Amino acid sequence: MNNEKILSISLIIITFAIYFCYNNFEEKKRLKDANAELTNQINKLEQTISRNNQIIADNELSKRELENQSLERQEQINEQLKDNDCAKQFVPMPVSASLYNRAKNLRESTDTSQSIK
Repeated sequence: MNNEKILSISLIIITFAIYFCYNNFEEKKRLKDANAELTNQINKLEQTISRNNQIIADNELSKRELENQSLERQEQINEQLKDNDCAKQFVPMPVSASLYNRAKNLRESTDTSQSIK
């Protein structure tokens, strides 16, 4: 009987060992698959971030180019108006205020430094 008890206890221990080893193997496999999926998602996010950063850089470059063009045009206009007698004449206040407000609204509508609410 002693041998039978030892044999049955050994069999139970071996069964539990096999069960725990199998569960450990399955858990490692599941974690490896989850890790691979998360790595793929991280890679996709990094690609998206890279594309978005490139778009932002391109937009900033376009913005600077447009600002430079605007400054050049303003300088050309100022140069043309410098020797123009009409440009030195008084502009009625309602007209100048209207033009000022229009220019101000145009600047505000293109100002990207303010956050959109």
